[in-house]
Amino acid sequence: MANVFSNEDLIEIITREVLRQMGEDQKVEKEVNKPIPNNDGKFKIIENGEASIGKIVDEVVIAVGPAFGERLTQSIIGIPHEDILKEVMAGIEEEGVSPRIIKVFRTSDVAFMAHDGAKLSGSGIGIGIQSKGTTVIHQKDLQPLNNLELFPQAPLIDRETYRNIGKNAAKYAKGESPDPVPVRNDQMARPSYQAISAVLHIKETNYVVQRKKPVELKVVFE
Repeated sequence: MANVFSNEDLIEIITREVLRQMGEDQKVEKEVNKPIPNNDGKFKIIENGEASIGKIVDEVVIAVGPAFGERLTQSIIGIPHEDILKEVMAGIEEEGVSPRIIKVFRTSDVAFMAHDGAKLSGSGIGIGIQSKGTTVIHQKDLQPLNNLELFPQAPLIDRETYRNIGKNAAKYAKGESPDPVPVRNDQMARPSYQAISAVLHIKETNYVVQRKKPVELKVVFE
């Protein structure tokens, strides 16, 4: 009988092969098993009940992954999650729109996170952010694997880009048609980061709870 692998199994197999070829087994093992960093009291995430559908049209929902800000606390290039949220929220607010943050537990796929956020947003616009930093701007009327803007290469997303993502999402919420957010292009980014990217995805997937509804988050910056 042929072996049947889940997506997570395949990712792990691919990751181990990449690590074998790159000779980085010890480096990644340390990354996976290192203690969970704390935020020194500067950033707190408080779950505030099941997320509901927004009643105001001038809002954008930011949907973060199940490990975001707690089990994982920075992007693949070391940008703290608190900084990512600050930039995205600032971009939204600069356009006169309100941000609302939820945590999605049922999936670690950024497209489905973003779509869940869009469906709960009063404007129908949501932003999905994986813990490693990959980001999507979505609209509730689109299919989950379609989107308004996709930012798949987390190593190339800096603070300015996150702020511009927030601004563009807010513009969509206002019914505008903004130019796509410009992103850097680096052909070496994918091969350079693919092993650690797969490891971070596996780690976030470990905290998926398939039947758990999204929860409202209160984020405290200190």
